[in-house]
Amino acid sequence: MELKRAVIVVHRWLGVGLCLLFLIWFASGIGMMYWDFPSVTAADRLERSPALTASTIALSPEEAYATLHASQPPSAVRLNTFDRRPVYRFRTGRDESLVYADTGEAQRDVSRTMVDRIASAWTGRPAADARIESMTSADQWTVQGPLRSLRPLWKYSWSNGEQVYVAQTTGEVVQYTTPASRRGAYLGPIPHWLYFTPLRVHQQAWSRLVIWTSGVGTISAILGIVIGVWMYSPSKRYRLGGAPTTLPYRGQKRWHALLGLIFGVGAATWAYSGMLSMDPFGDRSRTAPLRLLSPRPGLTAFAAKPPRAALEQLGGLEVKELELSAFAGEPIYLATLAHGDTRVVPIDGQPRSAFDRERLVEAITAAIQSKGAAEIGVLEQYDRYYLDRQRTRPLPVLVARLHDADDTRYYIDPRTARVVGSYSASTWVSRWLYHGLHSLDFPWLYNHRPAWDIVVIAFMLGGTALSVTSIVLAWRVVRRAQR
Repeated sequence: MELKRAVIVVHRWLGVGLCLLFLIWFASGIGMMYWDFPSVTAADRLERSPALTASTIALSPEEAYATLHASQPPSAVRLNTFDRRPVYRFRTGRDESLVYADTGEAQRDVSRTMVDRIASAWTGRPAADARIESMTSADQWTVQGPLRSLRPLWKYSWSNGEQVYVAQTTGEVVQYTTPASRRGAYLGPIPHWLYFTPLRVHQQAWSRLVIWTSGVGTISAILGIVIGVWMYSPSKRYRLGGAPTTLPYRGQKRWHALLGLIFGVGAATWAYSGMLSMDPFGDRSRTAPLRLLSPRPGLTAFAAKPPRAALEQLGGLEVKELELSAFAGEPIYLATLAHGDTRVVPIDGQPRSAFDRERLVEAITAAIQSKGAAEIGVLEQYDRYYLDRQRTRPLPVLVARLHDADDTRYYIDPRTARVVGSYSASTWVSRWLYHGLHSLDFPWLYNHRPAWDIVVIAFMLGGTALSVTSIVLAWRVVRRAQR
């Protein structure tokens, strides 16, 4: 009896401290299903960039790189636009250098006039109509860690609610929000991740708070399950108002116990998997990378078909970017079109929509030879380890399943020869204990939506109801303690 009493007391006071947080987590979990925190991706930049025009490409990649007088070859080369002009982006290590393809001039300083043009081009609205602020510290929409090294930022706010943040050092748009995206963030990610500016700007404190609260919340939920099972009597040994009953509680306590018995296990696993999202036990294992495209293209190999000729071959298509690469030892251009479609442009052939399937299988076999034998097949729909709630990840894909101890799998998009997904037994914690328990991302639910939506929303509503009863009981405990 003393042990039972101690468990009840500990659970009670943990509930007092965490009941409001659990309510926030469950209620905002519904918002997380449909809204994310605003961000600007590489795909967003390409979508808003003008298409490349063959007639404006005056320099070859080799000629443009020579203007930098670099001592080593670039590790990656892309041709797209910057400030509405064609530009080569040469990457060496972590550094990126820009050279305009129309004049050979290197992009160095970013002027205020240029920043105005870039912000205006993003929204299609005059910079003169915007309220402009210099941001040297984070606000609610720039609290992410990667943005810290890009300050100062210039923030442009228009009367329709659009906000654009441009980095002074690079001239790139690094954040963009609208009234709708901000509302969605307040309904989902901000309360769910505790992404409140005064807390989130302190990275270590924020990380510790999320880890400890979710960890202690897991313990509290487990204790609640133990108490519920302990007190539940299928034989109805308790009596309330003269009638037999399974639980010795009435009112909010009874509702709390019943909801805890139904949703308690889910609350415990959900809190624990949320803690795993912060990687509290150190870096989780990662699947070894697999590269089919050469990361170091030789620039002289593209002299036979310079980018201008490749763009002319793609005439009639809106080409947003050309990536210089090599496949199976042969130089190629990988062209990204409007809406994310791609084309493969070999130096000695005509553009095509995908890589040759047989050559791709040969390249995969050669790349994984050192890792052991493998089975290579075609995946037409998402499976347990390659799936997407928004159904935007490419299909069909090739699957290379290695005969190794980790059951390693690589998912390769035949249109780009890129690995678009991977899995190994060493990442099972991330796949099942985090994504599986926290997002309930199981194929049998995802492939039959809105089944997933119904199940997850029902769970969130049940957890919300459980949290509401916790708050009512916590208030009574605090009031009684004050007396």
